[in-house]
Amino acid sequence: MDNLELNEQEIQRRNSLGELKKLGINPYPANKYEVNCSSVEIKSNYDDEKKNYQEVSIAGRIMSRRIMGSASFAEIQDDKGRIQVYFRRDDICKDDDKTLYNTVFKKLLDIGDIIGIKGFVFKTQVGEISIHVNEFTVLSKSVKPLPVVKEKEGKIYDAFSDPDQRYRQRYVDLIVNPHIKDTFIKRTKLMDSIRGFLNNKEYLEVETPILQPVYGGAAARPFKTFHNTLNQTLYLRIANELYLKRLIVGGFKGVYEFSKDFRNEGMSRFHNPEFTQMELYVAYKDYNWMMDLVEEMVEKIAMDLHGTTKVTVGKNVIDFKRPWKRLTMFEAIKEYNGISIESMNEKELIETANKLGVPIDETMGKGKIIDEIFGETVEGKLIQPTYITDYPIEMSPLAKKHRSKEGLVERFELICNGKELCNAYSELNDPIDQRHRFEEQLLLAKRGDDEAMVLDEDFLRAIDYGMPPTSGLGIGIDRLTMIMTNSNSIQDVIFFPQMRPEKKIQKDEPEKFMELGIPEEWISIVQKCGFLNISELKGLNPNKLHQQLCGMNKKHKLGLKNPSQDEVKAWIEKVD
Repeated sequence: MDNLELNEQEIQRRNSLGELKKLGINPYPANKYEVNCSSVEIKSNYDDEKKNYQEVSIAGRIMSRRIMGSASFAEIQDDKGRIQVYFRRDDICKDDDKTLYNTVFKKLLDIGDIIGIKGFVFKTQVGEISIHVNEFTVLSKSVKPLPVVKEKEGKIYDAFSDPDQRYRQRYVDLIVNPHIKDTFIKRTKLMDSIRGFLNNKEYLEVETPILQPVYGGAAARPFKTFHNTLNQTLYLRIANELYLKRLIVGGFKGVYEFSKDFRNEGMSRFHNPEFTQMELYVAYKDYNWMMDLVEEMVEKIAMDLHGTTKVTVGKNVIDFKRPWKRLTMFEAIKEYNGISIESMNEKELIETANKLGVPIDETMGKGKIIDEIFGETVEGKLIQPTYITDYPIEMSPLAKKHRSKEGLVERFELICNGKELCNAYSELNDPIDQRHRFEEQLLLAKRGDDEAMVLDEDFLRAIDYGMPPTSGLGIGIDRLTMIMTNSNSIQDVIFFPQMRPEKKIQKDEPEKFMELGIPEEWISIVQKCGFLNISELKGLNPNKLHQQLCGMNKKHKLGLKNPSQDEVKAWIEKVD
């Protein structure tokens, strides 16, 4: 990388890197470094009377330093937390050569460098548990400075808090905002809780294809790719439902999968194009049984993560203690709007949607209009966990017809904090009815509904062989994690969320600068001074630019012949 592309700190760190190598120190050693304890373990268990931890070996990143004379303090951060370390020149440099302390530690190391230290634990005069260093090893030299986050009296200053930067540079976010780790630790514990719960019921965790010749199992737009060898268009799965049902046909009692699914749709703080679902299918059960299971499972998750069923989310305290409120979709719409839409035809539904200010369009069928009315006027008001049940048949082409209510299906969604967390059915296992439902979806697609389901002939062939009565569930892991960690955005619970491309500042081509008379070797220097486009030179003080250019030439030891003030003035005068 050209030094002109680096800032002053980056240049200095690269110079320090070179100096370390000259001293025979490998800044990136290959051999393992043995660690026998962590910062948290030491702080939790050190006893000043017993004087335990007298031979510790620990590694971490330098996060602060207080350089003094022959002794200094620093703070290192490992994967558990931070601990203070004490460097004393004569302990580190046993003989007359004090280079390791005076030069390496004091001058060539920086905040962000990773070191290993060996020594013993003690308490300072102010009572802070610290490590007295007898030996240290450079493990990784950082050539890019970390954002400086300052803490004083419990208050954070200059925090690394810009969401765009945090999501793009999650590695930096985790270093300088270590509390962020807790969210992702809880996410893993949440998934472990679900896995343990289902394994105890002897359901089998499986894997199904991500690349699918026919996408199905949900109403969504897919991502499309192409397999060269097969000469075939394939799709990234939008759901794994139809493959899991094939396994139920094959004779498994219960199967589940934590799946990465992909939907080519809008992005928001509740939607990421790549997301995680857990789908579960259990034979010989129905949606009433599944409601009880989800209550039991989510209550257990809350207890496992928080030790209580009550979870604070924003300004709300949500209680996951069973049982939860249950409303049919029509009951919910009537309760929150005072309007009964149960017997309305499509025309009346359109009029009602318009009256309620719900946006709809001509591609929407009856079911989707009802869904929009519910989503716009009810869903956001459901804060405590609530089951919405018994959906119109048009909305649910994979769900079984209701056993007693004409025109409805046996389906529920769990709504919590104003958002859907899971979706479940008594699964449709009538192959004739299923084919008819798929064909109705094809008609919706012809009307312009680009989220209508496609017909999957192999799935239909599978259930032709007979699928037992089955209950199925899909639960959004990302959204559930948002609730359980009090996170405001789905990007906060995904390590590396999808981001829009970074905006790059466009530079004028070198030819445009050369037209002003600027020599080719000076163009990059002009741009390094902040003038990426010739229009930015217009009206500029030529003396100021001349000083900047000469200063850059000297600072970076470029060895170029400095332009005269008159030459710089001539460049600027040629700008239109």
